[in-house]
Amino acid sequence: MSSRGTRPSPPPSPPERPASRDSQDSMEDYWSEVKNIEEDGQRGHEDLLERGSMDEAELEEAWLQDAGLSTLVSGALGEGPAEALLSTLTRSQAAMVKKRVDNYTLTVRKRSKQPTRHVRDIFSTPDTSPVDPIPPVPPKSPNGDMPSRCVHRTSSRVRPACPSFSQSTERRVSECPPCPPPQDTSDSLSFEVPYSEGTTAHHRGRQGDCLDCQRIRRDDHDLPTFQLPRPKLGLTRIQDLSCEDMKKIGYISLIELTTFYDGLGIELKRNRAARSKARESGIFGVPLTTLLENDQKKFPGSKVPLVFRKLLSKLEQTGLQTEGILRVPGSASRVKHLRQELEQKLYEDRFDWEQVRHNDAAGLLKMFIRELPYPLLTLQHAPAFSAAQNISSPRQQIQALHLLIMLLPEPNRDTLKALLEFLRKVVAYEEKNRMGLWNVSMIVAPNLFTYRGKNAKQEEIQGAAGAAHLVRLLITYQDLLWTVPCFLISHVRKLNEAGASKKPPSSEKTKRKLLLMRRKTTEREKTERSGLTDLRQGVIRVHAPLHAKISMAIQLDNETKAKDVMARFDYENGRGTRNTSRRPRQYLFEVGGNIGERSLDPETHLLDVYHVNPHCEWVLKPTTT
Repeated sequence: MSSRGTRPSPPPSPPERPASRDSQDSMEDYWSEVKNIEEDGQRGHEDLLERGSMDEAELEEAWLQDAGLSTLVSGALGEGPAEALLSTLTRSQAAMVKKRVDNYTLTVRKRSKQPTRHVRDIFSTPDTSPVDPIPPVPPKSPNGDMPSRCVHRTSSRVRPACPSFSQSTERRVSECPPCPPPQDTSDSLSFEVPYSEGTTAHHRGRQGDCLDCQRIRRDDHDLPTFQLPRPKLGLTRIQDLSCEDMKKIGYISLIELTTFYDGLGIELKRNRAARSKARESGIFGVPLTTLLENDQKKFPGSKVPLVFRKLLSKLEQTGLQTEGILRVPGSASRVKHLRQELEQKLYEDRFDWEQVRHNDAAGLLKMFIRELPYPLLTLQHAPAFSAAQNISSPRQQIQALHLLIMLLPEPNRDTLKALLEFLRKVVAYEEKNRMGLWNVSMIVAPNLFTYRGKNAKQEEIQGAAGAAHLVRLLITYQDLLWTVPCFLISHVRKLNEAGASKKPPSSEKTKRKLLLMRRKTTEREKTERSGLTDLRQGVIRVHAPLHAKISMAIQLDNETKAKDVMARFDYENGRGTRNTSRRPRQYLFEVGGNIGERSLDPETHLLDVYHVNPHCEWVLKPTTT
């Protein structure tokens, strides 16, 4: 994490450097990279964080807005997704929203301004069941992170905390109190239940010590191997969902992340960015959204900035097997010259990539990340990432990162994924390039994370190992982190159903649409009763507009999977012949009903999807990615 003030001097280099150091007992690469950044002299997003005290009511209002609940303070409940969203929250999530609204109300009252709505007006249903008392919140650092502690909850008590993760790898957690007997000792993550409902799941060893809290202090080879679950409804990657559904995923993820952190004793605060004028043209120092808008004029559908993809491609072609790739800096003067040429020639196709050495490409790549006017991990969520460093359990760290990935804006998330995929390739060539997972993480961390404020220097020293560890988790578990948890998809389905039942027809166009939907439903019911297409027996009709046979009725059973339907259409339409072999690969989608659109994993059991979403349409088509 690169501070914006005076940086701490890196520790002296040892006389000999081992080929690869995956242990956490040395931070040499981290401080060496910090020194390189200092010598480079480039600074990014220095003045984005507003100075002075932040108005609590405005921060709470911003949180409610980003959670899709702005109408709770505007007084227009019933407009937008708020009413439907509230009806689908778990008890813990609803309590968190209530706490936020209550805090907003109290803050407004302190400013002698009458609140628009009181929390009792929103949560009017009486709840006589006992609620666990909220533990006192310990002091918060300027970055928003809390003192690390391992939370072990029983019914209503919070046990003493474990020591925080530090650079020392020798310390053994002996202060951790005995955990309750584990229900599941396998290294698997459940996607079925909200993470906020499982903050008690710490594992205990034979001698009563907390295994979850110790794992973070071991080497890379001892990181937990979490298996991706294989639900019958199929795995859903982020790109498999429609933009509208992913927007709702963001609402729910923010509420769930805040509830999850509250269960760990962490008060989630977010930074508020000051308005600043960023460059609207060029390459470096330009917002991701602006870069993509410019790229898409020439390359429609671009999701990652062109210069970023080109630099990654250059490194993959020439640098993966080069010793010290990412670590050994290129010539500062040559990198500066190449940067100027990129600014002038990239979009004119006049830039000569042959002149770029792999070390130069690595330097340009890191410079691009550092100079983004708005951080890749976003300024708003920086405190949440910082707080994740201090969670003792790697399982819960991954859960926190999982929700944070769901919250990132699409350009940031796609660019981060491209970076992590490249870093995984670098680690795969460790025997050649001598860059192990921990080495790579130490190099990337100061470029990806930033510290600001009066205590930036001290916080960077204390958080260096934690920042590198987070990068290590992002690289290792990226496939899992870019998979949407089942409980979030289930929540979206409930939200869509609740929204459809509560949304009043606000215009003539909406009324006509509803009448058309009702007419189709009536016709479908008549067809079912006539026995022509008995959907009650699990018969679906799949539409394939790009195939010669554009429609086919499929009888589902407990073993029918999406790949079976895809294979049947391929067979019926002679896929593999000279005329059809060049067609793009097509996937089965569920469209409509209680989901916007979802591309189905080939291993999805269709009868289970049919039961969950009986009114959807089934379409075979190529993906948009």
